[in-house]
Amino acid sequence: MAGDTAPSPNFMQNVALMIDHALDGLELPPGADRALKSCESILQVSFPLRIRGEIRVFTGWRAVHSTHKLPAKGGLRYSPTLDQETTEALAALMTYKCALVDVPFGGSKGGLCIDPGQYDRDEMEQITRRFARELARKGFLSPATNVPAPDLGTGQREMAWIMDTYKNLYPEDLNHAACVTGKPIQFGGIRGRVEATGRGIQYALREFFRHPAALNEAGLSGSLEGKRVIVQGLGNVGYHLAKALQEEDGALITGIIEQDGALVSDAGLPVEEIRQFMNKTGGVEGFPGVEFVPPGARVLEKECDILVPAALEGVITSSNAERIQARLIAEGANGPVTYEADEILRKRGIMILPDVFMNAGGVVVSYFEWIRNLSHIRLGRLQRRFDEVRGQHMVSALELMTGEQVPEWMHEALVRGAHETDLVRSGLDDTMRTAFQEIQEARENSKYDYRTAAYRIAIQKIARANLDLGVV
Repeated sequence: MAGDTAPSPNFMQNVALMIDHALDGLELPPGADRALKSCESILQVSFPLRIRGEIRVFTGWRAVHSTHKLPAKGGLRYSPTLDQETTEALAALMTYKCALVDVPFGGSKGGLCIDPGQYDRDEMEQITRRFARELARKGFLSPATNVPAPDLGTGQREMAWIMDTYKNLYPEDLNHAACVTGKPIQFGGIRGRVEATGRGIQYALREFFRHPAALNEAGLSGSLEGKRVIVQGLGNVGYHLAKALQEEDGALITGIIEQDGALVSDAGLPVEEIRQFMNKTGGVEGFPGVEFVPPGARVLEKECDILVPAALEGVITSSNAERIQARLIAEGANGPVTYEADEILRKRGIMILPDVFMNAGGVVVSYFEWIRNLSHIRLGRLQRRFDEVRGQHMVSALELMTGEQVPEWMHEALVRGAHETDLVRSGLDDTMRTAFQEIQEARENSKYDYRTAAYRIAIQKIARANLDLGVV
């Protein structure tokens, strides 16, 4: 009919369009583009459980996009909107993400179509353990081949249940703790994993602000101090990012967007207090002393320096892209900007740091946790006290040569050995900085936008690995 418009691409189609855009001009073997976009294997499971006196059937998926490196890695999502196409798209993103930041994993993703808020703790344990058995028995859960992690609707608790289920199924596997990452510390988790994605975004933004050419292109200057930041989603990612930017970098969190509305304040919002309020009430409405805006999506269009969509995919679309007033968009969630919106924003000169890079912190620290589990030793255990002794020798030498006592702050800095958290943050910071520098170099040589440059780097690394293996 006249006047009809074509439907907007869904999440999976958006990812495919972005890959097509990045593939343009790349010299790859015929058909390699199809191999890069299609999943190697997809498991769908449906299992019945007796819940509250009735039989309920639960459906879930685990998609493996690439095994050019093993294990395949990616989170488990519990969401009532999860479907197979979303799972496949997220698995593809994991492959590109791991390749971009040089983490030796393939890409995978999975989850259950379920609203975890409708079930109590014991019911969630029953459901999660059954799902874990289905995955393990069908070869989609293993320290060597497929390693899940937390995602939307899951956390440390679910990972502990999955690990314990796998251990009971395969008690002879000494590396059972490595079958999942994002576990509690007492079950083999690593310090720094919970806040890893938010921290990774912080480190990426810090690196962005070290590049004057990048800042000038975005219409920004100086440092993160005083920059106005709006965060959509004060969940695990958004909370840790907002808190770190506020407390460590001096940024102003001028907007926080949640499901029930948004809070705004040009003077800056108290992130920790809002988080505690949300833990008690389940939302932000009613938080005292600041302006509440319903619906919160309108605050995406509020003027700011940095906008961080850190919740769900598809929140910035062709319908609101023209009204976005941020100078820089840092994608904390997977796919928060659609392909159509991406084109509009680029034409308007708004810089976008893409999800495939920005939220890679989770998988980077998951890699550190996986290594820790395979080595069966805490990071830093061998050298921490040695470093302390060597530091003390340096202090003693300085005092001997100068005849003066070293100040307390300097003494503490020189003598202190690295804790596991220090090593994790150091490795994460180095990874994000190196990846940004690689993306920036690719942009300078070819004038690509950040997303295209990031995807091209990832695609070239994957294609090179497949060619070396003789796969394509």
